[in-house]
Amino acid sequence: MGIPNEFPARRPAVWVNCAASLDGRLALAGGLRARLSSTEDLIRVQNLRAHADAILIGVGTVIKDDPSLRVHWELLGEPPGHNPTRVVVDGSGRTPEKARVLDGSAPTIIATSERAQRTFPPTVHTIVAGRTQVEIAELFPLLYGLGIRRLMVEGGAEILSSVLRTRLFDRLTIYYAPVVVGGATAPPIVSGPETRAPEEEVALELVALERMGEGYVATYIPRHASPVPP
Repeated sequence: MGIPNEFPARRPAVWVNCAASLDGRLALAGGLRARLSSTEDLIRVQNLRAHADAILIGVGTVIKDDPSLRVHWELLGEPPGHNPTRVVVDGSGRTPEKARVLDGSAPTIIATSERAQRTFPPTVHTIVAGRTQVEIAELFPLLYGLGIRRLMVEGGAEILSSVLRTRLFDRLTIYYAPVVVGGATAPPIVSGPETRAPEEEVALELVALERMGEGYVATYIPRHASPVPP
């Protein structure tokens, strides 16, 4: 099942994906990385990556995990193919110089703000989408203009919060691992400002629930939206 080809005008089709504990935590205390995905879910995620034009993460994930964001073709049993464009949201220019997203092995876009003074290697395409921080509502049309039609959003908590709260997404899938993390500093699926009124809630509709390994995958769309075909 790949990222849908249908998308609203002037922005890509956006598929948000993450793995979490049963109590909705993305990692351990202080953001320490946790292995939450099962083998079956890892294969599912690689399939999503293989069908995406680009994968978007926040600079916090780059600093903590240093991901390559490549497709692990060996998990799909396929020969190496094209890797999607890597998009890093970095409003203040904090991406480490030796981060793997800057290694030139795949097309890379750094989305930053007007206040950032950082320069990046010539292999990196830099776009400005906001004055003091990256605004998702400004970024997505810019990515569309660069030819990105299918965008996968992988996190972390701040990016998931920004995308979900702006409601600029078409599908959300969460793999729930059979563990409970708890605590005060383990990052939740959605962070950011408090929700103080019902109208501020992000209403979702459950469209699929699938057992996967020891956990399960729940698929949602924004409530009142038309289901997007797989």
